[in-house]
Amino acid sequence: MAESSSVTPPVAARKPVERTHHGDTFVDEYEWLRDKSDDEVLGYLRAENAYTEARTAHQESLREAIFKEISDRTLQTDLSVPARRGGYWYYSRTIEGQQYALHCRVKVDGDQPPATDGEIAGEEVMLDGNEVAGDSEFFSLGTIDVSPDGRLLAYSVDVKGDERFTLRIKDLSTGELLPDELPDVHYGSAWSADNSTLFYTKVDDAWRPYQVWRHTLGRTDDVLVMEEPDERFWVGVDLTRNEQAIMIALGSKLTSEVWLLDAQDPAGEPVVVAPRREGVEYDVEHAGDQLLITHNADAANFSLASAPLDSPGDWTTLIEGDETSRLLGADAFADHVILYRRRDALTELAIMRRTGDSFGDPEALEFDEPIYTVSPGRNDEWQDTRYRFGYTSLVTPGSTYDVDVATGERRLLKQQPVLGGVDLSDYTQYREWATAPDGTKVPISMVARKEVAKDGNAPVVLYGYGSYESSMDPWFSIPRLSLLDRGVVFAIAHVRGGGELGRHWYDDGKMLTKRNTFTDFVAAAEHLVQAGWTKPERLVAQGGSAGGLLMGAVANLAPEAFAGIVAEVPFVDALTSILDPSLPLTVIEWEEWGNPLADPEVYAYMKSYSPYENVTAQHYPAILAITSLNDTRVLYVEPAKWVAKLRATATGDSDVLLKTEMEAGHGGRSGRYDAWREVAFALAWELDTLGLG
Repeated sequence: MAESSSVTPPVAARKPVERTHHGDTFVDEYEWLRDKSDDEVLGYLRAENAYTEARTAHQESLREAIFKEISDRTLQTDLSVPARRGGYWYYSRTIEGQQYALHCRVKVDGDQPPATDGEIAGEEVMLDGNEVAGDSEFFSLGTIDVSPDGRLLAYSVDVKGDERFTLRIKDLSTGELLPDELPDVHYGSAWSADNSTLFYTKVDDAWRPYQVWRHTLGRTDDVLVMEEPDERFWVGVDLTRNEQAIMIALGSKLTSEVWLLDAQDPAGEPVVVAPRREGVEYDVEHAGDQLLITHNADAANFSLASAPLDSPGDWTTLIEGDETSRLLGADAFADHVILYRRRDALTELAIMRRTGDSFGDPEALEFDEPIYTVSPGRNDEWQDTRYRFGYTSLVTPGSTYDVDVATGERRLLKQQPVLGGVDLSDYTQYREWATAPDGTKVPISMVARKEVAKDGNAPVVLYGYGSYESSMDPWFSIPRLSLLDRGVVFAIAHVRGGGELGRHWYDDGKMLTKRNTFTDFVAAAEHLVQAGWTKPERLVAQGGSAGGLLMGAVANLAPEAFAGIVAEVPFVDALTSILDPSLPLTVIEWEEWGNPLADPEVYAYMKSYSPYENVTAQHYPAILAITSLNDTRVLYVEPAKWVAKLRATATGDSDVLLKTEMEAGHGGRSGRYDAWREVAFALAWELDTLGLG
């Protein structure tokens, strides 16, 4: 990144404040950047944006080329595979030149969903995202929920990026909005079976969904149904697939509690399935005459149990947990159950056919590729005899299938089109294993063009996450082709803290074992060098959110291992945030990271790896930090402070950039064209850093 190097970087003022815990004092010189209402703070962020723009001006033509490649390869006027619910097929579609999707439906006419290769006769547009967004810089839907009788649409809108939504109700028979308007609601909603009542959630000052409310159409006296006082717990609400119950789910990182309310009696009293027990997680599926419970009360990798409707806490084991298979969940239907599992760092779906009140043995769906991701699709119909699922890999675009439960026959309904003359047979995928410092084998998924040589000189982008048991399962990406076609190898390090290899993989990368996440990632980078793929000066690391914490940690731990690092909405001031229970999500996060306020061992451990505290006078690789001003999950101040400290402390010619989206939230820009430009910006920076600009 030699061009534009004469531009002078912003220098953040140093305004030291002391933070003392457990006898340890840390002097924080940049905490003043937290106040985004301060003109000095906004001025600094804009100065950083201007500096980043100037430093990357020479990448403009490359960014435009990548944006055009994404546009040209994407079918911009397209629609999703229609999914049946009641008398309608529901789907969304996009129109070339428009930022947001249209949410549509068409009356059922026959047993198969309408074809997705053209216009659908009789289409009804329920909601046009472009029309609702208007001229807002940001637009996001928190719920889009049709009443059981198909007449009413509840939808909620966020136009700031702060994930606080306003909920409205539309009469689909007339197209008119009802006078009902509910501000400051959270994601999700649930209709009563009689279509008269809507349940929704609200958040507290820390952005935690903690209340369930009941709204009766046409009234303003909404009723508080449930409030969760424990700050570790979130609440959510949903209508079961068979429309028999409103399900209220309360959960922390480690503990669950589910309540059921008769969907025909929305003013009734919820009944608890099983009172919470510390460390016991469970999910509930309403199976008509019984409940199915996925839980970890007797197995770390979860078991499946059944329970009578009139005694929901009396669990009888159907499938015992085992060490080789992590049970993720179960989807119940009138005559079958679909299990969603994880085995050998791959996902799996298995069919259990039902006879009376008993279930057959699970029969797993099999696939040919060595690396792939299979996942549940949209399945709203309780009586359905087919199951909708999604399939993808690093070389196979997202594909939607129906499987006939009785015969096992599959039907491909749609595969994501890839335009622009792309030949998917030009690409190949690999699975390799790195060895961590403690001897643990860490899987790496890789994709490249077939002609890329394993000669020690291939440019590589290594991606990682490693938190919350979230698995970075292989996925296909049209924007990624712009890397691959320039000779880049894209790799995913499946580090501990994720869930790729079961619950123990998660447990071994959290709390007081969190450093395993970082050393696993460094081991993956070193493996790619030792295996003959690349060398450090041809290797860029990338991660976002908690994966941004990973980026900040490895920047301190092994800066020599990377030519560059992209940290998106990065959680790089982790200790400061987790020490402040007034911040969004902090108390909830104590079960992931530990509570440094109460535990001096946790405090010392977090301080040993938290990126901001551990910036030192050493040479760092090139760093691009991307954040959003209105992000409520990882506040913009974290990367802002980190960049200020890096620039003031790093030695040599370390090149550090900060890009702040001034009208966006945690997910970045909301419109698809805006999002493509944001992706193109990061990809161009990566290519330039790899010497391919």
